[in-house]
Amino acid sequence: MAITRKIARPMLAAMFVTGGLDAVKRPDGKTAKAETVTEPLAEPLGLPDDTAKLVKINGAVQIGAGLMLATGRLPRLAAATLAVSLVPTTLAGHRFWEADADARAGQQIHFFKNVSMLGGLILAATDTEGRPSLAWRARKAAERAQRSLPGDD
Repeated sequence: MAITRKIARPMLAAMFVTGGLDAVKRPDGKTAKAETVTEPLAEPLGLPDDTAKLVKINGAVQIGAGLMLATGRLPRLAAATLAVSLVPTTLAGHRFWEADADARAGQQIHFFKNVSMLGGLILAATDTEGRPSLAWRARKAAERAQRSLPGDD
């Protein structure tokens, strides 16, 4: 693994591990905000009705995936998992468009910080560490197979 990945992955993961720990230990502070996202989605997605439980589950997912990303274990899957968990977290926690004038700027900064983190996670989720992607390898294999077939000379 390149030195940049050894340094960057734990840096990217740190926010999720610490935030996840806080959500698991103290879900009550996040439950009211989370309800704006969980209430309309719980029934259609078959999620539990207990918002505090959902906050804890999300926190546990962020801890686990964050540790996986930080240690380089299945980093693409870990980054994708964190990206999926970050979207509802951001929509629930940083609704700057609903905030009063005093809180709006701070919530907007946190919202776009999370959008930036999402971009980093997408990069990490698609990082093949310099190796060709599966799609590229499949395409090249198909081209080789096509060339090896007898043609209409």
